[in-house]
Amino acid sequence: MHEPYMREALKQARYALAEDEIPIGAVVVLNQQIIARAYNQTERLRDVTAHAEMLALTAAANALGNKYLTDCTLYVTVEPCVMCAGATFWSQARRVVYGIGEDKHGFQRHGRLLHPRTELVSGVLAEDCAALMREFFARKRK
Repeated sequence: MHEPYMREALKQARYALAEDEIPIGAVVVLNQQIIARAYNQTERLRDVTAHAEMLALTAAANALGNKYLTDCTLYVTVEPCVMCAGATFWSQARRVVYGIGEDKHGFQRHGRLLHPRTELVSGVLAEDCAALMREFFARKRK
């Protein structure tokens, strides 16, 4: 059910990796259709807010002509940070699905920051998501 959309988020993350960005990708889904895709672009745009989730949420809101994404699911390869969780809270997304947790910067270490009606699913294609992050940081260490 979630895997096809997470595969698309992984595809977005690979675009980030190719641009030497932290490889995180995101998609927003409504009625089983992807309405927005994005990947991290903080280096390219020189913008600390240009996280995959932020860009995907903005693109989804623009596609719908509505800031509320109450019937949408956000798929992201890595657990969102506090900023992205806050944006997801305000968008009122129905569901957030992510691949791997993020011990240092993930929002969950700060408590429940998502909207009370937002469902949270973790661990989808976790090994694939983790492999991209390992590859990125291995390249950085060389």
